[in-house]
Amino acid sequence: MRISTAAFYDNASTKISDLQSSVAQKQTQIASGKRILTPADDPVAAAAALRVSQAIDINTQFAANRDTAKSALSLQESILGNYTTLLQNVKTLTIAAGNGALDDSQRQYMASELAGRYQELMGIANSRDSTGNYIFGGFQNTTAPFTDVSGTDATYTGDQGQRQLQVSTSRQLPINDPGSAIFQNIKSGDDSVSVTPDVSNTSVVAGTVGAGVVTDATALKHHNYSIDFTMIAGVKSYVVYDLSADPGKTKPPLASANYTDGQDIAFAGLKFTTTGSPDIGNKFNVNPNAQSIFKTIGDLITSLNTPATTAGAKASLTASLSSANNNVTAALDTVLNVRAAGGARLQELDTLDTEGDNRSLQYASTLSGLQDLDYAKAISELTQNQLTLQAAQQSFVKIANLSLFNYIN
Repeated sequence: MRISTAAFYDNASTKISDLQSSVAQKQTQIASGKRILTPADDPVAAAAALRVSQAIDINTQFAANRDTAKSALSLQESILGNYTTLLQNVKTLTIAAGNGALDDSQRQYMASELAGRYQELMGIANSRDSTGNYIFGGFQNTTAPFTDVSGTDATYTGDQGQRQLQVSTSRQLPINDPGSAIFQNIKSGDDSVSVTPDVSNTSVVAGTVGAGVVTDATALKHHNYSIDFTMIAGVKSYVVYDLSADPGKTKPPLASANYTDGQDIAFAGLKFTTTGSPDIGNKFNVNPNAQSIFKTIGDLITSLNTPATTAGAKASLTASLSSANNNVTAALDTVLNVRAAGGARLQELDTLDTEGDNRSLQYASTLSGLQDLDYAKAISELTQNQLTLQAAQQSFVKIANLSLFNYIN
């Protein structure tokens, strides 16, 4: 078979070029440490490597989200730790204020200290994070969630939202708790209400009204009420006013009826058991146990600043201290429950971190198996390709000189 000179040169040039490309590719693979330089090198492995790389990026983002969640929850835990300490101090002062040896001026000193605690509480409730967002406002994190009302209570302007972060493929984790659930809706374990003698009672309290129990949960309003004992048409009676809707008692009463010693008083889904014979003119204030800690401290300050010179005033002070102590205890239970839930979330994040680290190692191993280079094999192939290229180049030179003209010469 005859081969033309042009064909010989074309074939030789093509083969030598292919060998040079093979050598260059092996050198690039060795330099990069990757077996797959372009999808054309191994289309199936390249597609699999892309999927694994995407999984690694997602796993990395989940890890970043968990770090953010840990930071937010740790900050909240630190603030709630300060709040717990404040409540413990308030409880200590409340118990100390019940000492019968104290006079009005000494109780007023305690009220001044509680006023300072109240302002400290306001600062805690309106705490911000490192970006300036309010922690306890729910989704409304750009405005202060609590607004002071004359140092006796605070209104909540936030919402019930909980910001959540995606911390794994199947888990969204709350990173905050709304302030209403921490500082406002404080319950003593049920929907009962506390009853305290009004400070205006001047006579010896011969009868009392006990704490209410719920008889109809659908009728509950969590309002403040006043049970007034009076004479109507010459008959001893009780009259109930809704102080939340009618603080001045200018509207028709919520309920009224003749009173017989020891009878139950029922209204608005609540029932109260009386003991003894309350004096005419005596009043009893009904307050929902589910109230804010601001109001609890505010009411306590008012009670301590009110002189207890009569038997009725002393009874009212005792009842107020008891109610405050119960509410502060409930507030402690509430914040400890919130802290426990936050601790559980932090523990879950630690578990997810461990799982994420294990998954990251698995992804790295899979990706390495798909695209990493076998250096021993690659160097062996490079040496073989270089030897083949060298032989091809040398043989081309010798064969190129085998022409008829060279033979004639």
